[in-house]
Formats: sequence, C-alpha cells, structure tokens
Amino acid sequence: MSPRKRYWMMKSEPDAFSIDDLARVGTEPWNGVRNYQARNFMRDGMQVGDGVMFYHSNCKVPGIAGLARVASHAYPDSTQFDPKSHYFDPKATPETPRWFLVDVAFERKFKQVIALEDIRQHADALGEGFALTARGSRLSVFPVTTAQWKLLLGLEKP
Repeated sequence: MSPRKRYWMMKSEPDAFSIDDLARVGTEPWNGVRNYQARNFMRDGMQVGDGVMFYHSNCKVPGIAGLARVASHAYPDSTQFDPKSHYFDPKATPETPRWFLVDVAFERKFKQVIALEDIRQHADALGEGFALTARGSRLSVFPVTTAQWKLLLGLEKP
C-alpha cells in the first residue's frame, strides 16, 4: 500500500524564482531553505507525488500562483557546500549535511493568483494554525491539510 498523498505550500519570491520559471524548466531543486522546520518538512515529510501549492511572496500581489508536485526524495542541498553561494554553511560537510531539498515539478499556473487578501477572508475555515494566516509565521515550506487544499483550490477563479 502506498503512503497517503500529502499537500504542501512552498513560497518563493517571484523575482528570485517564479511559477513561470518553474514552467520553463519543468523541474527544479528547491534549494536555499535555511530554516530547520522547513528543512524537516522536506527531509522527513515530503514524498514523491505530493501536491504543492506554489506561493509568490514579497511581491505586489502575494498569493498562490499555481500547482506543482514533489518530484524527488530529499537529498543534500549542494549550495551549503559552495563558499561562493549565498546559502553556504561552513558547518555543513558532505559527510554530515545540514540542509536538504526536494525537486519540484511544474503542474499548472493559475489564470489569476489566489491573493493572500482573499485567503485571509477564509482564515477561520483554514484553521488557527494555518501558516499563511497565522501572525508571525514566516515558514517557506509547510504542510497543508486535505481540507485546506480543497478550500484553497475552490478560491481559484476560472
């Protein structure tokens, strides 16, 4: 029996890497995550085939821009070993890596971003702990329940 499909939200600043960039390349390593909780979600929780909502943050209209899927099991993020990388970690070694990533594959871009402003109108239904509507939450990768996934997809405009 295969494991139950899970769902995730993954944030990126569109100036750095957007849903259009993912559509162009098809599959991309989700590198540069330097938060232990987000790392643990990728390393310990994500499975190949899990659904991903691709969220554009720190932009004019932040929100969910499209869908992707987890395309690989977690493996060490090579940027942690590169002294020229913004994501270099001098405490990490190939023998004992600290940071992991998964590959993410494009599925589809929404015709219109599901704006954070619209998502906030459903904060009660999404639940108190939902990271996008919780005060002070800055996680770049976090789980989404099946009910939250369905509710958020229901906000997509045709």
